[in-house]
Amino acid sequence: MQAQSTAQDFIPIIFQVIVALGFVVVTLFATHLLGPKRKTNDKLTTFESGIKVIGNARQPFSIKYFLVAILFVLFDVEVIFMYPWAVNFRELGWNGVIEMFVFMGTLLLGFIYILKKKALDWH
Repeated sequence: MQAQSTAQDFIPIIFQVIVALGFVVVTLFATHLLGPKRKTNDKLTTFESGIKVIGNARQPFSIKYFLVAILFVLFDVEVIFMYPWAVNFRELGWNGVIEMFVFMGTLLLGFIYILKKKALDWH
């Protein structure tokens, strides 16, 4: 039987979160106070990788760009779920292999659906 967790068991975690948040706040505040505050015309102009700015930055983008980006993130995050499976491969046994094949099959069906809908075509 496993022992019950008490509030006292979470004190180190809470302390670590407080220290991390405190470090972020102190660092942001310190850089704001200590950093230089010289504003020149060159600093205030838009910088586009050394290319002179032409036109308005609010031009509409093709939705395909955003769709490809979202699909990349979606499938990239799904692949991350395979890492814990690979680490625990021996402990999971055949049930783990079958479940991973079901998971990868679902991903494959989603990818086939995306290809059938021509979501990745740029024409």
